[in-house]
Amino acid sequence: MKKTFKILLLFGSILFVVSCINKRVVEKKYVPSTDNQNSEHKLSLIMVGDALIHGAIYKDAYINNDQYDFSEMFENIRPYVKNYDLAFYNQETIIGGKDLGLSTYPLFNSPEEIGDELVDVGFNMVSLANNHTLDKGEKAILHSLDYWNSKDVIYSGCSYSFEDRNNIETHSVNDIEIAFLSYTIFTNGLKVPNGKEYLVNIYSENQVKKDIEQVKDKVDIIIVSMHWGEEYNHEPNKNQKQIAEYLSSLGVNIIIGHHPHVIQPIEYINDTLVIYSLGNFISAQVGIEKLIGAMVSLEIKKVNYKGHVSVNISNVDTKLLYTYYKNFKDFKVIPFDILDDNILMGYKELESDYTSIIKKYDSTIKVNGS
Repeated sequence: MKKTFKILLLFGSILFVVSCINKRVVEKKYVPSTDNQNSEHKLSLIMVGDALIHGAIYKDAYINNDQYDFSEMFENIRPYVKNYDLAFYNQETIIGGKDLGLSTYPLFNSPEEIGDELVDVGFNMVSLANNHTLDKGEKAILHSLDYWNSKDVIYSGCSYSFEDRNNIETHSVNDIEIAFLSYTIFTNGLKVPNGKEYLVNIYSENQVKKDIEQVKDKVDIIIVSMHWGEEYNHEPNKNQKQIAEYLSSLGVNIIIGHHPHVIQPIEYINDTLVIYSLGNFISAQVGIEKLIGAMVSLEIKKVNYKGHVSVNISNVDTKLLYTYYKNFKDFKVIPFDILDDNILMGYKELESDYTSIIKKYDSTIKVNGS
């Protein structure tokens, strides 16, 4: 009888450990609340990487009379994104206004229709700070800000003034308070005009600390978008890891990384979920590694129980994406779970390879639900 009990106890312990791994939860805080009414609130978030709009992409979307239609490129993404409360992407190429002339690498300027389409798909959280923000100068940044202010989105990374820059907004989504901050390490050697450093958020430890201290007591979740790392390298570098450690020490909950244009691993540092690089969302780059990106989703839950509040992150899952094109035409972003060998030969082997990259630091991270 005792032997049977011990076996059952051991089996139960194993099940409990497996359950905890599968429901990896990161505790944000546990603090007294003045509201003694028990409640539970949930917020879903999905994230993709760089919208890198090369000339081939906007030419493929051209209709006539200086008008563009990108809808077919994202028709397979829409069913996924529409189910989430918040949907993030990095607008790598600035929407600077057609009067400046549309342009491709190395100094980008993208048509407004790309933003229109991605907002229509469901994206409502946009990072504007990256190495191409200054490509077309101050006028393009101001046009970009006017454009994004006309949309029902949360954006970060550029500002009209120091006053605007230093007045960091917080947002309530499903009664969960969030702060969203965006920074870049690089500007491709382009200089911000003297006295107008507010135009783009360039990362520094002092500035980040000031920003986070301004909001940390007002919000439940802090999300930071980081444009960092080495291009085309699947391994985060020393600088990325140092920054991730520092942001974690300041209380950041989610770090969304981009710039390498390829996928990098995902891990937890203390209570911080670190996505080192989501890779490209869409681009016309050459090479399979640059055409495979990640789409990461998660759930944020806020529970008020007997006057105490806890906030946690759970159900982190990753889906792989493939940007299809032929002869630099017919661009389309396709999730791996609807791919076949006619679209991408050997996609199953690629899925296994990229799953290994994502899980390299933490084998509990889910890819396609497992």
